[in-house]
Amino acid sequence: MIRRVPVPPSLAEHAATARTAPAAPKDAATVVLLRDGADGVEAYLMRRHRSMAFAAGMYVFPGGGVDPRDSDGDVPWAGPSPEQWAERLGCETATARALVCAAVRETFEEAGVLLAGPDAGSLVSDTSGTDWESDRLALESHTLAFSDFLARRGLVLRTDLLAAWTHWITPAFEPKRYDTRFFVAVMPHGQRVGTLTGEADHASWMPLRAALASVESGEMAMLPPTAVTCKEIAAMESADAALASAPARTIVPIEPRLVEIDGTFYLESEQP
Repeated sequence: MIRRVPVPPSLAEHAATARTAPAAPKDAATVVLLRDGADGVEAYLMRRHRSMAFAAGMYVFPGGGVDPRDSDGDVPWAGPSPEQWAERLGCETATARALVCAAVRETFEEAGVLLAGPDAGSLVSDTSGTDWESDRLALESHTLAFSDFLARRGLVLRTDLLAAWTHWITPAFEPKRYDTRFFVAVMPHGQRVGTLTGEADHASWMPLRAALASVESGEMAMLPPTAVTCKEIAAMESADAALASAPARTIVPIEPRLVEIDGTFYLESEQP
């Protein structure tokens, strides 16, 4: 299926002046954190500072680039193995391990939500204390490795609480590019989101249908991957239903390209 999203002339001008040799995209992971609300499925969305070099002022899901230490083989692991994740994500085992670790780490860093527990059948119930906040800051500043954080607290990564949803690559004309796997997860019972980190100036739980209406009216801004993902999940009956439907999805790389049709510019992509 061909999907086209209209873009403002400023983006077209930006693309026209872009470098001739595209930047190599960096591996990244983002997590669509979901819960049920009175007006349908809600997601935790963060607005990036307008001073950011990438996606300034945009509403995004928690996530970020892979850290070299995310591929540490000492990370305690429960759930689908790195080999199984590699098959699902269509990448090497080491890359899959790093992507899953980055997804869990970034969700904790940016949202204060931790998909880990003392063993394969349990989950941390509260991450709101000052000691947890200190660990979030240490992880964000790269002074603490994720594997060391888990080991010190006697926790294992609960990879069974994640599901792969989609795979987007930043268009070639952007100076900063990411090769991003999108995961979905349901908000753990008992946990709550933490304080904002340095990359966002606002965050909240939003009914997806309402968020999309705000994007349509111009009150909010989202990059196409975020908006498309919100639209797909908004059609689900519940957060659990979205998580359960994910394994049936086809995961292929989607890399939008800029096209002009009758004087209007669009980001065009082929999607399954």
